[in-house]
This record gives sequence, structure tokens and C-alpha cells, in this order.
Amino acid sequence: MKNPKKIARVILKGFRRHYRLFQEITATVKDHYKNQNWQEIHQAAANRISYYDSRVKESVIEVKHLLIDQQMDPSLWSQVKQNYREFLSFHPQAELAETFYNSVFCNLFHRGYYNNEFIFVETTLQNRTPVPIDSEYRSYFPVEDPGLGIVETVKRIILDFDFGKKFVDIDRDVEILQQAFFKQAPHTHHQPYQMRFDILKAPFFRNKSAYIVGRVVSLSGIQPFIIPVLHNAKKGLFLDTLLTDPRQLTILFGFARAYFLVKTHAPSALVRFLKELMPKKTIAELYNAIGLHKQGKTEFYRELLLHLTTTTDQFIVAPGVKGMVMEVFTLPSFPYVFKVIKDKFAPSKGFGRDTVLKRYQLVKEHDRVGRMADTLEYKEVVFPKERFSQELIEQFQQTIAGSFSIEGETVVIKHLYIERRMIPLNIYLDNANEEETAEAIDEYGKAIKEMIGVNIFPGDMLLKNFGVTNNRRVVFYDYDEVQYMTEINFRKIPEPRCYEDEMAAEPWYSVAPNDVFPEELGTFVTTLPHVRKLLRTLHPEILEASYWQEIQQQVAKGEYIDAYPYPDQQRFYHLWKKRISEVG
Repeated sequence: MKNPKKIARVILKGFRRHYRLFQEITATVKDHYKNQNWQEIHQAAANRISYYDSRVKESVIEVKHLLIDQQMDPSLWSQVKQNYREFLSFHPQAELAETFYNSVFCNLFHRGYYNNEFIFVETTLQNRTPVPIDSEYRSYFPVEDPGLGIVETVKRIILDFDFGKKFVDIDRDVEILQQAFFKQAPHTHHQPYQMRFDILKAPFFRNKSAYIVGRVVSLSGIQPFIIPVLHNAKKGLFLDTLLTDPRQLTILFGFARAYFLVKTHAPSALVRFLKELMPKKTIAELYNAIGLHKQGKTEFYRELLLHLTTTTDQFIVAPGVKGMVMEVFTLPSFPYVFKVIKDKFAPSKGFGRDTVLKRYQLVKEHDRVGRMADTLEYKEVVFPKERFSQELIEQFQQTIAGSFSIEGETVVIKHLYIERRMIPLNIYLDNANEEETAEAIDEYGKAIKEMIGVNIFPGDMLLKNFGVTNNRRVVFYDYDEVQYMTEINFRKIPEPRCYEDEMAAEPWYSVAPNDVFPEELGTFVTTLPHVRKLLRTLHPEILEASYWQEIQQQVAKGEYIDAYPYPDQQRFYHLWKKRISEVG
């Protein structure tokens, strides 16, 4: 006889195994950071992304062994869900466990059963006692030891993290940090007995940085802050800067950056703390930012379903030049785009669907350095048919007939990617003034330099494949031609042998599939003369094959650039230099 409670326990056991392994991988990062094993940190981040699906597959196999047949038994699965829900009453990772259950169920049965009766389309945790936020942070009260003062309290906060390395000069760093606090947030300047510090217990690791995240609670209210801790390669650790500006915090946790690696026993509590620091961030975005991207997908889907019930506008073709690989549509009232791989590509694309899937996964697992948009990947997504115009459905029938179907009053997309909507750079430039144009082209050049500096060759660098964010940063979002820098052959165009060569319609030199000629970049990315001139003025290096070859050699040796998610002029080392020059 089928045992619903046993099935529920098997799924929960699979989740516990997943989360234990997830936390074990995360825990290794502290030692990697201490020993400056940067490649191992990147590998840990990539492993965390793939482990989830492996654990789901294991649980699916176990559940199948408990089922007499593979037919859906509604009464059985209603009981399984009820038992599972009871197991989660006081579970510290309950919301993640719900998502894991959904993943197992959806791998077992047809999408017709993806509803509230059998899976957690809506969370059942809303009316239950939440895990207290203070389980994820510790508080420091300067008033408890007036003799220490605020400076010594801040010093203790930093040293309590025990990064395993000594600081080059912790007293110097804390003094500069205090000065930065007074300058950036003068309202936090109170007596020790008039404030406290709430600090998340675990540091946030990403690339070569560890971040201390907290807030000052005072008579003036709450002031969020983040302190990056970096390595001096040989001497020890140092505090690199102080971030208090809401815009900078948003960029640090932005959708174009790699996920943080941070240990957490109660993710919902951690996310709620972060939400208080960054109220404009959605819950989905914050789960994504801390590496729980499957939960981020769940929360995002719930946001989408809620949005569809509270709006009436229809999906439209996304503004911009039509792509040769993706069909892209959007909902004007919702700040995202939906991308579906076309059935057939343009003849100039010498690859197929499998290559596109691999390249999007490559970007998912790579360091995106704030220049490549994160993608949420979904399968078997159901939309109300009434939200699609007949014109758009007819276009789908021409371009993605193999990836969508109409079932009654619904449109089903078999596989799609969802990305944050941005203004395509070419459209942005059409409406930009002189200052905005210069800023955008400077950002475009920086985006290219930062991507190639971490071993990502964007491939198609046309302006239409870059977007401008709300913070006026330029971000790449078209990944079908992405490759590693080490796979490309960068060449200088040979000098013409004669006048006929120079005037010929076709190249007078041979071109292999992976040959790239950077000096052509200024010509083919835009037809606008003033934009070409700006690119040559602001970033002349990227038009030289030798520059690309030099970067290629560096990344081949594992020497990636350090792309800091905050302005260079804000870094503390400028103050060190100033002090040294004044003393000298």
C-alpha cells in the first residue's frame, strides 16, 4: 500500500541532503578566501548551481521506487503534500523545502497537475510563525563597555569574523572607516549609548572579496552599510571602502553580478534582513543574490502570477532589433523580457539549439562582473491566452512553433529565459544628449574590457545586444555567441597587397571560423560617425588586436582582472596614499 507520509519523508530527506551539501560547499569558501585560492571560489560557485538538479533527480528515483505505478493518484498526492506541509511547520529552510518538493513533483507528473492542490504554487508559510530575523545577525552595543568607544567596537566587529589572516593595519583602516561614516552618513554620529550595530553573522564572499553586511541603529533611524575586505597579496587583509548609498548597495546585489556565497541556517530571516536594508529589491532578487536561485525562480514566478491577476495589458514584441536566435517578448507593465529559442536560426549562425543552451549555462556559472544579465530559466510555463494578441501568436507560429502550444485558454511555452528589461543601447543612443552618449559609450567600452578580463568573449558586440540599466550602467544580454577568450584567434587585418585588394568586396586574406579582427569593431557596431569617434577616443585599445592578445594571454594564465562593484575613487587606498605623501 502506498504510504503518503513515507513519500513526504523521502522528499524531505532529499532536500536535507541538498541543503547540507550546498552549505558544505559554501563553508569551503572561507578557507579558499584565506588562502587566496580564487579559482576554487569560482568552482564552488559553479558547483552550487548544478548540485540542485542532481539532488532532485536522486529524489525522483527514490520516490518512483515507492510508487506501485507511474499514474497520478490525486488522493495520494493530496495526502503527501499535507504530510510534507506538517513537517515544515518549524523548519528553518521551509520555503526552500517547498520549492524542492515542487521540483520533484514536476519531474514526476504532467504540467496539468501543477496546481495548488498538489504543489506549493503559493507558499503555505505566510500564516505561520516566521524564523526570527535576529537568528541571522548579532548586535553590538557600545554602551555595554563605554571605555571601548565606537572605534573599538567597530574594530571588534571586524576582528570577530576571524578571516584567518591578519590585517595589514586594522587601526588605520578603522580610523578611515569612521571618517567615511561621518562623511557619508553624518546623521549616524551619536554618543555610544545612543546606538547599536546589527551585523550579519556570516560574511558574503564573491570573487576576491569578503563583505561585512550590517546596519547602524540610532536615534536617527537605520543606516545600512557594507564593508568590503580584500587581500594585499603578501601583507594581509585591509578594508577597501565603505558603502552606505542605497544605489551602491543595489548595484552590489545587482542582477548582472555573480551570486554571493554566504552560509545561512535560516535563509528567510537573512533575506528579510537584506530587504530591510534594500527595500526596493524584490524577495526573488535577494534569494538569487545569495545563490539560492531556485528559490529566486519560485518567488519570481509568484510575483509574475500576482502581476497577471492585477493587470490587463498584453504581451508585445520587445522593443529593439529582432534577433536571429531568440524570439523576445515583454509585458509593458512588467520590467522583464521573455526569450524563447527560435526553431530556425539565420544562415549566418553556424550553430544550433544545444550550443545556445550551453552558452547561457556558461554565463550562469561564470563571474558576470556586473556586465552580464542573469537569466531565469523555466520549462512548461503556462500563460493566459487572453494576454497575447493574435498578431503575436501568429508570429510565434512562424518562429517558435516547436516551443509553444495553445491549450484551451492558455499558451504554454516549453522553454524560456527571463531577463531584466533594459533599454537597448542603440535605442538609448537615439534619444541621448551629448553627455549621455559619451557616458554610454564609455560604459560600453568598460563592459567589453571587464568581460574579456574574466575570460568571456561576448561574440556579437553590436550595440543592440547591450542594454542600459536604471543606474545607467551598460550590460550585455545576448549570449548565443559567447565563448571563452582562450578559444578565439585575434588577428590584425593584413595590409592590402595591391590596389585591387583594397577595393575588393571580399577580404583578400583567409578567415578561419574563430578569427576575430578587433579593428573592425569601430566600423560594424554602429553606423553613427560621432559614436565611432567616441569609441576610438574613449577606448582606443579595444580596436587593437594586440590589446586582445595581451588580455588573452593573461586569462590563459588565470590572471583575471579585479572589477570592483563600486567607484575606484571611493576606495580607501587613495587616503593611504594621501597620508603617505603628507608624511613624506
